[in-house]
Amino acid sequence: MALSAVTPAARRTLSRTVVRPSWLVVGAATLAVAAGSALDASLPAAVVYAPFALSVVVLGLPHGAVDHLVPGRLGSGVTVRSMLWVGVVYAVLMGLYAGAWFLVPTASFVFFIALTWFHWGQGDVYALLAFDDAGHLPTTAERGLVLVVRGGLPMLAPLVAFPDQYRAVALGVVSLFGADAVALAPVFSPTGRLAAGGGLLALSILAVVLGGLRVRAGAPQEPWLVDTGEMALLWAFFAVVSPILAVGLYFCLWHALRHVARLLLSTDVAARALAAGDVWAALGRFARDAAPLTAASLAVFVLLAIAVPNAPGDRAGYLGLYLVGIAVLTLPHVAVVTWMDLRQGVWSAPGTR
Repeated sequence: MALSAVTPAARRTLSRTVVRPSWLVVGAATLAVAAGSALDASLPAAVVYAPFALSVVVLGLPHGAVDHLVPGRLGSGVTVRSMLWVGVVYAVLMGLYAGAWFLVPTASFVFFIALTWFHWGQGDVYALLAFDDAGHLPTTAERGLVLVVRGGLPMLAPLVAFPDQYRAVALGVVSLFGADAVALAPVFSPTGRLAAGGGLLALSILAVVLGGLRVRAGAPQEPWLVDTGEMALLWAFFAVVSPILAVGLYFCLWHALRHVARLLLSTDVAARALAAGDVWAALGRFARDAAPLTAASLAVFVLLAIAVPNAPGDRAGYLGLYLVGIAVLTLPHVAVVTWMDLRQGVWSAPGTR
């Protein structure tokens, strides 16, 4: 479904069942930490790691498990050929990236951060345009700026606020391949963190100001307020909630949930269900479609567990293994989503879609 074809009724359903619940979860976690409650570093490790564990079957891993159906749904129909093309893309990109982890693990980790930055940013750009009809983002450059800011928040704000935990995660990943995180030391230095945080804050302010100027010129105000409010909420969330918990919650209940909503809009049956307010019927269809390849994707993690030189022996190691598996699956997923962006006019000026 093109951006312009999303109906007001579907937007209302998505606002009620996707957007607002994610605000509540992120806002509640932020307020709880700010108030000094148990949602801080003193939480049991099982709770901190729970979102990542649940993401294997709830939203996280499944949100990319219908990629094989996407080209057909946005084209002339799902065919064996359309699914095979996606299979080839997945096989090639997964194979190349998996090999890179064994050859250059530190560089592969940096690439994963950059890839996730881009992908989570593009997800938020789509959501703003499709769910909120963001008229304050009329150009490719303005949308690109929002992509950089939105994708950068989960990747850079925790680096600024929690450098030791960020470094520990990086080490947990690359140590599986016998490497260390010494090459990343400049990033974790006060200078590196100041540059990262200051640069992202400056870009955030620029995005807000440019959007405000568009509103003054006649663009609708409400989508700009949503954009600005979400940006401020995410800044606070990633600045105060410990990164493993914060990124796990964001992955499942913000990024993946929004992408699932996008996938629902790509099928006529699910889109009609959303327009009628029946989100459970739409989600049930998605769950059936995603189940086979969600299960098949688990083989990636099993193969990695067998193949890595240093088997994980603790929670940090298992999280590292999970992140490598997610990284290998993410590269072809991003290729499919980028194709979706082009097909659905995410980077086109209004009137050209």
